[in-house]
Amino acid sequence: MKNSIDMKLKEKDYRLTEQREAVLQVMLKNKGKHLSAEEVLEKARKKVPNIGIATVYRTLEKLTELEVLYKSVFDGGKYRYEIYDISSNHHHHHIICLNCGKIFEVQEDLLNDLEQQIEMQGFKIVDHELKFYGYCPQCK
Repeated sequence: MKNSIDMKLKEKDYRLTEQREAVLQVMLKNKGKHLSAEEVLEKARKKVPNIGIATVYRTLEKLTELEVLYKSVFDGGKYRYEIYDISSNHHHHHIICLNCGKIFEVQEDLLNDLEQQIEMQGFKIVDHELKFYGYCPQCK
């Protein structure tokens, strides 16, 4: 995965400074997790103590633009980021526990049929996202 990310960054002439590399490494080490910018900052500071929140935000946004990261909105408008699975054209969905706040992934793409029906009506769907809210097995 790291090689394909490196190639993508090189194609776009995006140079990885020490601080940008720290952000990317945090995301790679937390694959499958949905991190806020603040969480990324906290983890990145262990490698680069002088990294600032503005640098983290800019890096996360640029990596999202380059399709290295995927950005979703959770917790009342707060963005969370995760590594974009380049090897999969498959969307996944989320279950958010209303008690503990943990985010779980549903790997099955539940909206394929609906997406096809919408496209038959002349639309071109480029992305979709589905979130379920409830209680995880530990909290119910």
